[in-house]
Amino acid sequence: MTDRRTELAANLAKVEERIGAACAAAGRKRAEVTLIVVTKTYPASDVRILSGLGVRHVAENRDQDAAPKAAECADLPLAWHFVGQLQTNKVRSVVGYADLVQSVDRSRLVEALSREAVRAGREVGCLLQVALDAGASGRGERGGVAPGGIEELADQVAGSPGLRLGGLMTVAPLSGEYAGRQRAAFERLMDLSTDLRRAHPAANMVSAGMSADLEEAVAAGATHVRVGTAVLGVRPGLG
Repeated sequence: MTDRRTELAANLAKVEERIGAACAAAGRKRAEVTLIVVTKTYPASDVRILSGLGVRHVAENRDQDAAPKAAECADLPLAWHFVGQLQTNKVRSVVGYADLVQSVDRSRLVEALSREAVRAGREVGCLLQVALDAGASGRGERGGVAPGGIEELADQVAGSPGLRLGGLMTVAPLSGEYAGRQRAAFERLMDLSTDLRRAHPAANMVSAGMSADLEEAVAAGATHVRVGTAVLGVRPGLG
């Protein structure tokens, strides 16, 4: 456990250094960017170590992994983010522990989240996942709502009991006009955020950037970066 703590502390320090340098290069204050550590596939013991190292935001993308981990770490001062594609039959479980769902991308999911949040007596923050690679179907390869659908979905979230519209999230596209152009993709997300805030001023979160491209996200203006591998390492067998 001591070795693992040393490893995580060193990795976390490197990521903090990268975020700090990116903020300095962009003329931003370090406090403007929140680090979310994505702990998927890693055990609750790692979450506990990270909390002891000062991490306050953790993320998961699969409910079957997240629910038991969140329960085991319920005594820790953590905010839990759900960042994966969310099926409506998992919403009740996710609402039980998630402070913020970053992958809201369709009306039916909003309805389910609102219903379960009210039932649980909780307020759940919601980020709209934007698909910058959306095709004719209006959805991206990894989910998300097309830019043209943001306004309607945002209004629905804002008007739904138990939900709070937090802002926007994206994953750098693997195809389409933004493939391999992370900085441009994140700048496009910032433009969409500016449009959103005209109608919903409090929806000022912009979640973008991961281990490989956090600098581009910070340069574009992201308020939150989601980092997994750079902090926790590559889990054997996962590539």
